[in-house]
Formats: sequence, structure tokens, C-alpha cells
Amino acid sequence: MKNKIQVIIMDDHQSIVDGYQFRLSQVPEIEVVKTLEYGEDLEPTLKKHPVDVLILDVEVPASRENQNSYPILHTIPKLLKMYPHLAILVISMHNEPGLIRAIVEAGAVGYILKNDSSKIQELGKWILSIVNGDPCFSDKILRVFPGRINEPFTARQLEALSLCAAYPNSKTAELAAKMKIANSTLRNLLSAVYLKLGVQTRAAAIAKAKQMGIITPDSALMSP
Repeated sequence: MKNKIQVIIMDDHQSIVDGYQFRLSQVPEIEVVKTLEYGEDLEPTLKKHPVDVLILDVEVPASRENQNSYPILHTIPKLLKMYPHLAILVISMHNEPGLIRAIVEAGAVGYILKNDSSKIQELGKWILSIVNGDPCFSDKILRVFPGRINEPFTARQLEALSLCAAYPNSKTAELAAKMKIANSTLRNLLSAVYLKLGVQTRAAAIAKAKQMGIITPDSALMSP
């Protein structure tokens, strides 16, 4: 049992939680260890139940007494500092590019829209993908972001991409060790890269980056 991928779900709508639990129950490698409906319960719950993946909604109330939404942009970096191996997936109805971008920059490894039925139906598959190092985004988000994010790639983002290309079969932890950073930091770098490139997988990111010439293309390895 302890070898399973352990998950906590935080959403204040029970029907949605039930749906997530049903989808995840179909994947034997995954175990939901706790569900929460208030943001202030998250930190003490993680202390008792450290997990691999955290599924968060954006608009969960802070507490029973305080119905304002918990501060997700404060919560994500704080939790990743405490639990650097934690992968955080946000599932929300909100599709505002500014909010999504801020959440990714805070350290979330993916963002799925609640009306993205194909992703929700295969939620277990995407959890496995996240644990293996691939961020996850709704296709609608990927279509929007390449036109919305105009800044160039950072040196660290390109370094991460270059390592992924050089060692395509390496696990996230192995690549993070090469960069001397935490797993969560590498996931954050790759999440930002995936959004800018408009891709879903590491292989697609490598292929597109080579095509764009922002990392060493395959042709450069060939003799003239």
C-alpha cells in the first residue's frame, strides 16, 4: 500500500470530489488518502499525511468561518518549500490566462479546466504522467498561452530542456540532481516551458524546441 501514489484532493464541492475519487479508484497505482474542503486544513493534513500529489481547486474557502478563497498563490510556494517532492495539480473552472500563469509560476505542475471532460475522464492517467515528470494542461490553455506569453525563455528553462533532450529516459529526480535543484523546481521550469511551447509531453517539448532552434537541433549532430 505504501508504494502507491498517494493523493490529497481539496475541493469544496462533494460531487466533484466524488467524481475525482471514482476516476482515480480505477487506477490501482493511486490511492486517495484524504479529501478537504477548507484551505486552512491543508497544511496540518499534509503534516500527518505526506503525499505525492495534491489536487487543488482555486476557490476553496479558507475555513468554515472565513468563506473567502484561500490564498493559493501563497499556499503553493509555501507547501513546495516544505515538501519539495510534492506535485501540485490545479483543477478549476477559471481560465483567465493571468491567473493560470501566476499559479504555474508559483509552482503548480499542471492546470486542468473542470469542463475538460477528456482530461477529467483520464485523471488517473494524468496523475501518473505528472509523477513521472510531465506537466499536464488542458488543450484550451495550451492554445491560448503561446500567444499570451511573450518573454523569452530563461537560461534555467533552456538548461532544463537541454538536459531533457540529452537524457530523454531520465526521471525527474535524476535531471533535478544534475541541475542541483529540487524536483518541484524542475517541474516548475518545465511547466512554464510547456505552456510557452504549447505542448503536453517532454518528447513534444524537445521536438518543438529543436525545431525552433532554441536547443541543439538533431541536424547539428550530423556530419555535413
